[in-house]
Amino acid sequence: MKEFRTSRIFAKDGKAVIMACDHAGFMGPVQGLGDPGALLDKAADAGVDAILTTMGIARRYSDKFGNMGLMLRVDGGSSMRSPVMGDLHRIFSVEDALRLGADAVVCMGMIGFPEEPSSLKNVVELVSQAAPWEMPVMAEMLVKGKDGAPVTIEDIGFAMRIGVELGADIIKTSYASPAEEYAGALKTCYRPVVVLGGEKAKSERDLLTSVADALKAGAKGVAIGRNVWQHKDPGGVAKALVRLVHEGISVDEALKEIKI
Repeated sequence: MKEFRTSRIFAKDGKAVIMACDHAGFMGPVQGLGDPGALLDKAADAGVDAILTTMGIARRYSDKFGNMGLMLRVDGGSSMRSPVMGDLHRIFSVEDALRLGADAVVCMGMIGFPEEPSSLKNVVELVSQAAPWEMPVMAEMLVKGKDGAPVTIEDIGFAMRIGVELGADIIKTSYASPAEEYAGALKTCYRPVVVLGGEKAKSERDLLTSVADALKAGAKGVAIGRNVWQHKDPGGVAKALVRLVHEGISVDEALKEIKI
């Protein structure tokens, strides 16, 4: 059953384009997420493999997912307006996800942040809850650099390995160049890794080049949000990512899918 659910996320080539639409659960109204239904239609048309989203969107727009897999964010506990972030909590259960027909559950793992203890506890407990149901768990492993220094590939590799050791089936994390060194970090992580988009990219070329480099290093796909749905042509960016990930086209060819 777990293999069936992961096959709803990863295509036959073992790679995935995941659109992350879970931001409004923390940030409230967000530019680009004003009409989730229209965005999901564009994602489906572009060939996106799966959607990472919230309980609210999953319930309201269940008819929009079609062949796209559903990955449900199940942790949280505060909004960006809270004066104190506090601990992260599991706010939904595996059973909640199953009732929605979800193909995976997702939570944070925040290495080096004040939320580290609570987030790692969530990963462990979610893996334990998910096991009897054979529900895949994706851990979004974020990491701070040592002593306030910029995040290194070594830091990212450290976070990846913590996530898989705690039982996560999929790791979502950031990419850092050069690709050759990132490939070394991926070799220490024995589960598939999808790279996140992070802050808004300086240009479409920068975004696609970063994705192409991550794929070259051995990443199994992407889980990108704002760099898709805050673009003037979200459907085009999604299609560019799909072709880059699944067809292996060049960055120059992928750029032709984006109308700007």
